[in-house]
Amino acid sequence: MLAGWLIPAVVAALLLGIVGVFQKLGTDRINASSLLVWVTVGYILALPLFWRSSTLSSLTHKDLFWGILAGSVNGLGVWSFFTALQRGAKASVAGPLVTMYPVVTVALAYVFLRERLEILDWLGVVLALGAGAILSYEPEPGTPLPGPE
Repeated sequence: MLAGWLIPAVVAALLLGIVGVFQKLGTDRINASSLLVWVTVGYILALPLFWRSSTLSSLTHKDLFWGILAGSVNGLGVWSFFTALQRGAKASVAGPLVTMYPVVTVALAYVFLRERLEILDWLGVVLALGAGAILSYEPEPGTPLPGPE
């Protein structure tokens, strides 16, 4: 039997993969700040889908603080990604590199939340870092790639 989180996680991966292309098309036409404004409008238009299942009436000031802080940091991260795309990054390179953020989450969770990882988890972190380095490598134009001669 599938874990209850697996289907939403796969759908998220598919949708976020699709949106990476939309974001690159957007930054080819407007600047990063303008695109962030319009993405925010998109979030607002999607609010009715989530409003009924929310628990807004029971939120504490602390809950609001963490939610607003998370939204603000997310907005800055998205704006930074849009800026990278606007400055010429390939979506196929910047997208996977930006999605390396779980490595940061793992490190912060280890330090601040006292979450501990098993050896296999650490191996995943190391492999993810290696994959990020490989994906972000772009030789200068005209530079031959290393390989058999």
